[in-house]
Amino acid sequence: MPQELSLRLRQTIDRELPNLQVLTEAESVVKPAAAYSWSPRQELGHLIDSAVNNHVRFVRAATEPELRGAGYAQNAWVDIHAYQEMPWTTIVAFWCQYNSFLVSLIQQIPADKLLTQCYIGTGSPVLLSFVIEDYILHMQHHLDHLLSREVITPYPSAAAATP
Repeated sequence: MPQELSLRLRQTIDRELPNLQVLTEAESVVKPAAAYSWSPRQELGHLIDSAVNNHVRFVRAATEPELRGAGYAQNAWVDIHAYQEMPWTTIVAFWCQYNSFLVSLIQQIPADKLLTQCYIGTGSPVLLSFVIEDYILHMQHHLDHLLSREVITPYPSAAAATP
């Protein structure tokens, strides 16, 4: 199962990287009219922040008897990183590299460790396998949104604090 999960993440990166690369610098700074909406730069930056947080979760759950960890203040993270001021190409390249790094990490997780109980924030306990699957689904949801697709992958926690 770690191989399946890592393959799903690799396929997402390979499928979406060309779509991200065609977005122009000018297009990447435009914020939708809705309040609390991020520009593509900020939304992809959020996915980098999610990668960082989930990287720690994956490693801790794979190396400890259980994971107990906090959520994170996603808006504050996006603001402090100032993604809006970074070049789009830099953000895209870092997103690709960081997630490629996670592909390799996921491949190394022993299959039995996918059953590790994870307590994140105030949420109910979930298995590490769920945390990884959720990470990939969360990523696709945001990629669909920032690429202005007609159909956006549903993500149940999208209205709540996202992982």
